[in-house]
Amino acid sequence: MADMTNNPTQATSSASRSARLALVGDRSPDVVSHIRIPRFLDSLAERDRLVVDAYWIHSEDAAADPAAVRGFDAVWVVPGSPYRSEAGVLSAIRTAREEGIPFLGTCGGFQHALLEYARTVCGLTGVAHAENDPDAEDFLIEPLACSLAGHEAAVRVEPGSLAQSVLGAERTVERYSCRYGPSAHLDTLRAHGLRFSGHDEDGQVRIVELPGHPFFLATLFQPELSGDGSRPHPFVRGLARAAVDHATRAAQLPV
Repeated sequence: MADMTNNPTQATSSASRSARLALVGDRSPDVVSHIRIPRFLDSLAERDRLVVDAYWIHSEDAAADPAAVRGFDAVWVVPGSPYRSEAGVLSAIRTAREEGIPFLGTCGGFQHALLEYARTVCGLTGVAHAENDPDAEDFLIEPLACSLAGHEAAVRVEPGSLAQSVLGAERTVERYSCRYGPSAHLDTLRAHGLRFSGHDEDGQVRIVELPGHPFFLATLFQPELSGDGSRPHPFVRGLARAAVDHATRAAQLPV
């Protein structure tokens, strides 16, 4: 796994057989999710024949280069917020959303996917993330009434959603490591096309997706924490499949 690249054309020449994944976030040995990701990718190659080459794109590098994730077959905004550059993470999410690149956002990635959509699509340019801008007047993402850090809870998934299709079930129990979640403006986000397809037992939003996009899924929980870390969560496998499909289609395009 490479530390970082802003030029995916330098990846292996076997692009038609493997996919290139941009891991967007600030890599740290102290974040369990970051440690587990290489094991997930090895398992996908061995068990599912889904070969995915991952490259770390640090948030500050994504801010410096607006095209940082362009040319990749999938983008995964990983946990580990607050990110060093909110702008870099938002830029990577926007590129994936607008250019049809398969996208997964988990924990902080979920929060920033909503933030990007609210500002760019809904015109809510003043909304903020309380962790990044605690003095803002209008929070889209604010401290949860009860911190979910270290908690495990059930999530109900809507029938007919992308989440349900990938998960293969309408209920799942997931682990969290977050203290912030969406609050206001959910109706506006919904009216502009987002689908909130997963909720906890109190009705709070836990999964969001974007209908019409090849694969755009984000979760407030952390699928990386599922099980013992030896086998990837269905959402991670779903992203890998979407990435390989994207790579295959790209390889078939005329040069």
